[in-house]
Amino acid sequence: MNVHRHSDFQIYIRLLRLARPYWIHIVAMFLLSLVSTPLVLLSPLPLKIAVDSFLGGKPVPHWFAMIVPQASAQPGTSMLAAIVIVLLAIALAGQLQNALASCLSTYTGQKLVLGFRTLLFRSAQRLSLAYHDSKGTTDSTYRIQNDASSIQAIAVDGLFPFLSAATTLVAMTYVTVRIDWQLAVVGLAISPVLLACSQFYRRRLRTRWREVKMIESSALSVVQEALGAIRVVKAFGQEEREEERFADRSQLGVQARLRAMLDEAGYETVVGMTTAVGTAAVLFIGLRHVQTGQLTLGSMLLVMAYLTQLYEPLRTIGKKATSLQGQLASAERALAVLDEATDVAERPDARPLTRAAGRVSFRNVSFAYGADRQILRQITFDIAAGTRVGLAGRTGAGKTTLLSLMTRFYDPVEGEILLDGVDLRAYKLEDLRNQFAIVLQEPVLFSTTIAENIAYARADASRDDIVVAARAANAHDFISGLPDGYDTIVGERGMRLSGGERQRVSLARAFLKDAPILLLDEPTSSVDVKTEAGIMEAMDRLMKGRTSLLIAHRLTTLEKCDQRIEIENGQLVSNHLVEPGTGQIISGSQRS
Repeated sequence: MNVHRHSDFQIYIRLLRLARPYWIHIVAMFLLSLVSTPLVLLSPLPLKIAVDSFLGGKPVPHWFAMIVPQASAQPGTSMLAAIVIVLLAIALAGQLQNALASCLSTYTGQKLVLGFRTLLFRSAQRLSLAYHDSKGTTDSTYRIQNDASSIQAIAVDGLFPFLSAATTLVAMTYVTVRIDWQLAVVGLAISPVLLACSQFYRRRLRTRWREVKMIESSALSVVQEALGAIRVVKAFGQEEREEERFADRSQLGVQARLRAMLDEAGYETVVGMTTAVGTAAVLFIGLRHVQTGQLTLGSMLLVMAYLTQLYEPLRTIGKKATSLQGQLASAERALAVLDEATDVAERPDARPLTRAAGRVSFRNVSFAYGADRQILRQITFDIAAGTRVGLAGRTGAGKTTLLSLMTRFYDPVEGEILLDGVDLRAYKLEDLRNQFAIVLQEPVLFSTTIAENIAYARADASRDDIVVAARAANAHDFISGLPDGYDTIVGERGMRLSGGERQRVSLARAFLKDAPILLLDEPTSSVDVKTEAGIMEAMDRLMKGRTSLLIAHRLTTLEKCDQRIEIENGQLVSNHLVEPGTGQIISGSQRS
């Protein structure tokens, strides 16, 4: 998956559009962030009053006299107590503002992340099998689970501190100019330096964090591969080898993160030294103004306090512009999932399909996994509705690909596939796939109960429907013998059941779906002969009245088929109508 390059502004705009359902919460957070500006402006004032009025004997400010008129008459214990109370009140207001802002931002941020992850998961499922075959699932998992959290870091934790800092910067600049414009100019003279440093490090850090995300995703793929094939790993005694492979890949991620953090530390060092120079210059000039009587000592302390507050939003703005590069790199990766075009798309004018008769035709169908992997070449054949078709051929001949094309897991690169005389691409995708029940060589079960696995074919199925399907699949007896019966948890990928039991649950799922077309991809290849007999008996019932395509290597499995199609090296070798049970050719064609 290529990561589309976006500017910071473009990413902000896209994420804010995704955040629209929570705009009321976002506005509330913004208003709360604005409250912090006057609180920051008020916080140094008690110190100025203490120095100039309590110690220096100067009149108290008018607003202070209005709040506490009796304590403002003359310096004394009452005035000192009033100053302390005002200081504590400002501090309490600040803490309440922080607490409310934190709770609201956490709630909104978590809801945004949940919504973004859900959207990414929906998009990942929408993408075709060709995409997942080429990219693997781990990278998509990383983007959904890790990269999706960037929407909170950017839209909540990044944007509002940035806006609040900008508001505070304007307010502090105005107040400092009113007190002493020369000090304000000196203090702000460092701004162009900070801006230039921010731009330099921003581009550098974006590149660093893209590298980190890519490496960490590849390290996660090692874990998923090793644990997914844990039986093979243990059987060959390769635990240490896999551990080393994971450690080596993770070490690369550590090194990449360290490079990114060193760049961030370098930027913070530059910012710290630049603001220190600005502070020193203001201190030097300010003390000279106090000596000449242009400023009182209290005003000088107030300016220095405001200067600290002035530099803090400058640091915040610059730091957010750089520290958010990791989150912006994550957002790019997550948005790339949404931007990825599917190569199996539904037409705008797609027609509905309730229940197909089951007549299938391939017309000069070719398919390739990329330019260098041709799988099928000019395949043409017809299947009448209700026919049992046996697909034969060596491993890798293209038999499974034929079934995948019928369900539009992929689309042919040439030719067309017709269902009841209509190109598959003309149907609504969901309606088309509802016409098929699939039983695979390796049955796919989910880590829920047996009942839920059978009902996966039809979510509204009753328990009676599930039991009827299980009986038809010869699965009811073994299910009833389990301690929890149909409520037995099968474990991840159904590994608590034997291969034959998993296959019979898979058959029960196909019975319950009651689709007009049945696709069976070597359903008995991994079971013993005795188990195969029970499965074949159930399959015989399942295939009655349905168009059925059965892939099998054992000729005995294909004995009850009405038609046999043989594929070799991606080409149609033979296509015969046969007498079920005897295998005698009735009619057909064969290529030499």
